Amino acid sequence: MPDDARDAAEEESAFSHPPVDPDATAAYGDHPDQVVDFYAPRGGEESAPLVVVLHGGAWRAPYDRRHITPFADFLARRGFAVANVEYRRGGTIPAQGGTGPVAGRWPDTFDDVAAALDAMPALVRQALPGADARRTVVTGHSAGGQLALWAAARHLLPADAPWYLERPAPLRGVVALAPIADFTVAEKLDVCSGAALQLLGGTATFEERQPYADPALLLPTGIATTLVQGRTDTVVPQAVAEAYAEAAAKAGEVVGLTLLEDVGHFPLIDPAADACAVVAEEIAQLAW
Repeated sequence: MPDDARDAAEEESAFSHPPVDPDATAAYGDHPDQVVDFYAPRGGEESAPLVVVLHGGAWRAPYDRRHITPFADFLARRGFAVANVEYRRGGTIPAQGGTGPVAGRWPDTFDDVAAALDAMPALVRQALPGADARRTVVTGHSAGGQLALWAAARHLLPADAPWYLERPAPLRGVVALAPIADFTVAEKLDVCSGAALQLLGGTATFEERQPYADPALLLPTGIATTLVQGRTDTVVPQAVAEAYAEAAAKAGEVVGLTLLEDVGHFPLIDPAADACAVVAEEIAQLAW
C-alpha cells in the first residue's frame, strides 16, 4: 500500500472510535480549556498508577482532547487511572505565511501544561481517590509528546522561565509517542507545516525561545524516558525521535527508543491497532 493511502487508512481508523466520556472533570484554571478529564481504572483497582495524557494535533485549536479519549479509555481498561489534559492551543488567526490556525500560544500553552501538572496531585485526590499519584507516568502523542518531554524537564529550564522547577518533577517516567522532540530537525523537515516555528512565535523569536521549549535542549532529565515511534510515520518522521535520543546520549542519558515496523503516526493511539498495546506495555514498565 502506498504511504499516503496507508497514512489515510491509519488516521481513519484512529478517528473512527466514538469519543468516550470521562468519569469526572476538574478545572485547573478559569479558562474553558484549563480542564482535565479523569478515567477510573476499569478493573476496580484500589490503587492504580496514574497516566497523564497530553494530546497532539500540532498545538492547533481544531484538535482538542476529545480525539484521544478512546486511547484514554483503552488505558483505563488496562488498569490505569488516567488524566486527559486539555490546554490552550493556537487560535484561528492566520499562521505566519499560511492560512490555517497557528500552532500553539506563547506562553499560554506552556502555562497550562505546567499548571495542570502542578495541580494534578490535588485534582486526583478529589476526582480519582483510587489513583496513586506517586506512580505517575506522563504520555503524549505528537505535539503532546513534546509537551510530555518538556513537563519532565522543567528543572532544566533557564532559571528565569516562569515554569522552572528547582527539582525534578515527581514522575515515574515519560512515554512520548511520535513526539516533536527536536525542534531544529522538525523545522528542517517541515513537520506539521512548520508547527514548531509557529509555536515559538515565528522566525523572529524562534531561537530566543527554543531553550525554553525544545526537549532536545533540555537534557539530561534524570527521569526514565521512552520514545515509541512508527518507522513509516510521515507526519513526524523517525528522524525527529532519533535526534532526541542522540542528544540524550550526548548528554549522558539513556533514552529508550522503541521503533515499530510498518506503523505510521496514528496507530500509537488507536485502540484497534497492535501498536497501541505496545504503548500500554511501555507505560506499564515504568508505572508498576
